[in-house]
Amino acid sequence: MKLVRYGAPGAEKPGVLDADGKLRDLSDIVPDINAASLSPVGLAKIAGANPATLPIVRSNPRIGSCIARPLNFVCIGLNYADHAAETGATPPTEPIIFLKSLGAFQGPYDDVVIPKGSTKPDWEVELGIVIGTKAKYVSEADAMNHVAGYCVVNDVSERNFQTERGGTWDKGKGCDTFGPTGPWMVTKDEVPDPQNLMMWLDVNGVRMQDGNTKTMIFNVVQIVSYVSHFITLHPGDIIATGTPPGVGAGKKPTPIWLKAGDVMTLGIDGLGEQKQNVKAD
Repeated sequence: MKLVRYGAPGAEKPGVLDADGKLRDLSDIVPDINAASLSPVGLAKIAGANPATLPIVRSNPRIGSCIARPLNFVCIGLNYADHAAETGATPPTEPIIFLKSLGAFQGPYDDVVIPKGSTKPDWEVELGIVIGTKAKYVSEADAMNHVAGYCVVNDVSERNFQTERGGTWDKGKGCDTFGPTGPWMVTKDEVPDPQNLMMWLDVNGVRMQDGNTKTMIFNVVQIVSYVSHFITLHPGDIIATGTPPGVGAGKKPTPIWLKAGDVMTLGIDGLGEQKQNVKAD
């Protein structure tokens, strides 16, 4: 299933795409695409509804984040071998975990706003894991039982804030609008191999990132298990799993940074595409 949330910010309704790609309203089945809806019971309830009997959304509504506000927005840093190489970093021996502010969480087509004082805003297309059941101290063998599905995340970053202003990465990762998510939450049954997904990102129509999840250093199973030993994961939580090469900071001979007026488009095979206009705060 491809689950969607649509409508004005703060007033989104749940939806699902039918076999023809038409948006159908799920409001009579579930109140939102939230923790309860993403549980095995909730997903079974949605799956039991015949999309052909659900109301068609005939307008052209705003598409919101594919899930309601999570409790945790977890990210994994330097998790692609080819991305680590382009930055000159030593590949990590354990996953690098950081948290993205929930103020960054937004829809896939909402504007990205460059904060005041920013000098090095950057892009990162990432595979997002959506948690379906509580995960605490889970083994790798059990990890997939806690996954509801996957989505596209743009881990927008400010490199000056992230690496040159002291402290942790969080201040360069958690700015408002820095976490576009969606357009769909695709259930795991429709993604048989999350370790072989093509992913890409363009800026102003120019291909910047062109990668595949097969170059992850730590795979989906390892990430879910590892994170659960430090942060209890709850239904509806997201883990952004790192980015392939092609970020602005890695461009040679001169890095490329986002600026007001730029347009980012990005996507992952089977998970949909995003588009954001870049504006200045």
